[in-house]
Formats: sequence, C-alpha cells, structure tokens
Amino acid sequence: MGYTRRQALKAGGSLGLFSALVALGLVKPGDAWAQAWNKGVFETKSVADALKALGASAPTMTADVIVTAPDIAENGAMVNVAAVSKLPKTQQIAYLIEKNPNTVTAVFDIPPGTLPEVQTRVKMGQTSNVMVLVKADGKYYAAQKEVKVTVGGCGG
Repeated sequence: MGYTRRQALKAGGSLGLFSALVALGLVKPGDAWAQAWNKGVFETKSVADALKALGASAPTMTADVIVTAPDIAENGAMVNVAAVSKLPKTQQIAYLIEKNPNTVTAVFDIPPGTLPEVQTRVKMGQTSNVMVLVKADGKYYAAQKEVKVTVGGCGG
C-alpha cells in the first residue's frame, strides 16, 4: 500500500492514545464506535406496541409528512420508500410496516439544521400500510401509504 513512516506513526499514536483513554476509563469503547440503540423498539409486533415503545401514544395524521413508495412492489425483499417532513424542528423519522413480523423497520435521528428527508429500502412480507412517524418539536406526527406486494420478502 505504500505507507510512509509518518503515516505509520500517526496511526500508531492515535491507537495508543485511544487505548490509554480506554484504560483510564475516560472513554468507553462503545461510546467511540456507535450510539446506544433501543433494541425493544425493533422487536415490536404491532403498530400500537411500536408507537408505545417510541413514546408516541397518539400521533397526529398530517399532510406535512410526505411518504413516497410504489403503489405495487413486485418484490417485497426490496421496496424503496422515502419520507419528507415539512414540519419545523424535525428530530426523528421512523418507518413502521404494519404487517411485518417486526413493525419498526428503521429509525433515523435528524440533527438540527439537517434537511428532514430520508430515503431507504425496506422488506415487506405482504401488502401493508407503510407508516412514517415524525417527531418534531417534541410532538409526533404521522402519514401512511398502502403498498401492495406481489412477492413477499420477509420469508414468505
């Protein structure tokens, strides 16, 4: 790869500093690699349980959240979905698939000053509503769209 001596010293020094901070207890290895996540949210089996786990008891349906998904998905193993929030101070966007084995498919935290627009691919086992839940300024809003699936992608 052609590393120079200077690059090797930089890499070794960084690793050494990180190791020393971990040994002193100033940095936990998990903190440096990724944020903690709420595993229970992704194990919910119904929309009501998912909303409860996310802290949204009764979201307000709104036209300010736009869900883009195909009307018919030929293969449920890979369905393109997108969400745009026109709500000010959007903090989080979550995708819920009503009839999937696990309802919550993805949760995205939106940092302040970021365009609240998220596009991803999801698996769908059968025809179902795709609900997008948005947390904006501490309140929850939702929008949904039905996607018809011709071939299921969640093992069936």
